[in-house]
Amino acid sequence: MTAIIFGPEGNLESDYASLSEDFFARVAPTPVAAPRLLRWNEALGDELGFSAAWAEGATGLGTLAGNRRLADVEPIAMAYAGHQFGNWNPSLGDGRAIQIGEVSDPTGARRGIQLKGAGPTPFSRRGDGRAALGPVLREYVLSEAMHAMGIPTTRALAMVTTGESVYRERAEPGAILTRVARGFVRVGTFEYFAAHRDTDAVRSLADYVIAHRYPEAASEENPYLALLNEVVSSQADLIGRWMLIGFIHGVMNTDNMSIFGETIDYGPCAFLDEYDPAKVFSSIDQNGRYAYNQQPGIGLWNLTRFAETLVPLLSDEQEAGVEIANDSLGAYAEKFQTAYYLGLCRKLGFAESNERNRELAGELLEIMADQKADFTLTFRGLSELGKGEPIGEQGARSFFADPAAFDAWANGYGDRLHEEGLDEGMRLTRMRGVNPRFIPRNHRVQEAITALVDRDDEGPLEALLAVTATPFEDHTGHTGHTNYANHAEYAKPPQPNEVVHQTFCGT
Repeated sequence: MTAIIFGPEGNLESDYASLSEDFFARVAPTPVAAPRLLRWNEALGDELGFSAAWAEGATGLGTLAGNRRLADVEPIAMAYAGHQFGNWNPSLGDGRAIQIGEVSDPTGARRGIQLKGAGPTPFSRRGDGRAALGPVLREYVLSEAMHAMGIPTTRALAMVTTGESVYRERAEPGAILTRVARGFVRVGTFEYFAAHRDTDAVRSLADYVIAHRYPEAASEENPYLALLNEVVSSQADLIGRWMLIGFIHGVMNTDNMSIFGETIDYGPCAFLDEYDPAKVFSSIDQNGRYAYNQQPGIGLWNLTRFAETLVPLLSDEQEAGVEIANDSLGAYAEKFQTAYYLGLCRKLGFAESNERNRELAGELLEIMADQKADFTLTFRGLSELGKGEPIGEQGARSFFADPAAFDAWANGYGDRLHEEGLDEGMRLTRMRGVNPRFIPRNHRVQEAITALVDRDDEGPLEALLAVTATPFEDHTGHTGHTNYANHAEYAKPPQPNEVVHQTFCGT
């Protein structure tokens, strides 16, 4: 494993490539015609030791576009399988993503770096291995917005246009996303080797994950059980966080579920506007398997597939291994509910998650669903209740078709807040710290995609990135782009003619 210089400051290594070649294919990115750096995440780059000057220069741009192969680096595409919409697919793998190495951040934590859309790999299954600009933009915006809201996620380091077209429903500009993560091992990676009954490979993979990402598990009496417990806990927490901000992943296949508790693979994902527990946006989710309210259950389903791969490692006896796995999985529901209800009570400004507070939260959600109230702005509006009668666009009451329904609930809510006796200023400050005003609303994301793809206009993208970078602030000023609305407009729900009914994967 040889360290090399990546940019002027960072060191790039390849820990995963130290595993046997059954785990990946060595493949270089396919060069592109005319790369252009469309977006560089300067804050993330600085964190990882990559300067903006490097990214904007020929060396950096060539690397981000896949045109330049760094000495001693062996780019790889990872092998994995997966259950897609519940159906088993034994051979998937990175069909358009190529990992160019791993770096250490200032804390010493390892981060993997991938070029998504970098050309075909042995796992492309007749695909072109490329990405269109629209889906790349969506992943850049949503992953960085999720990070700004405190949700564990892959990060977007750069967005490069290729100067070439890709063909989906029509010819579209090609692009490459550079994304950063704790790693790219998935539930489907473990499934790939378990399906081949290759217990040694499953053990090697588990040992790699423990050594490089969960080292505390190595000292436990049963390190593989400690790994399973850690993954169960991190997924319960992650999906709880998704639910609290109205996020719908859209394609929760086991090959799209990271072992490291991060949101990964932003395809047809979207955020709720009006609160609808059964909401589906993804055009490929015909039966609502991955609807908003199905996500907690699907999380457990996916974790069960992961636990099945570890059974031979958990005990020498099959029956005992199954029992150990089931005990670990049995903790998922409580872990999820604890994370979700504590977060929900915090969104309402309560001091704790108790039965009465949870009842009030559930009653509010029922009224919101019945009245089709905006999910984000209802909770944000409740942060203004202490300032007097909520009015105007920020008042929670204004998002209910029948305000009387809200008023009846609000009376009991106000009484409960009074009983808890929290300092009002502190309560409101805390509420505004967990209830975003700005999310990357679907119609605004589509506006940014359309403007950039059709007119090469970056204005809507810049405005959207500006408000979602600090989602808990009010942003009352102007976007700086005279052709587009001021910042406050980006908080508003879509008009009827602006509603986005479906989102698409982009492959």
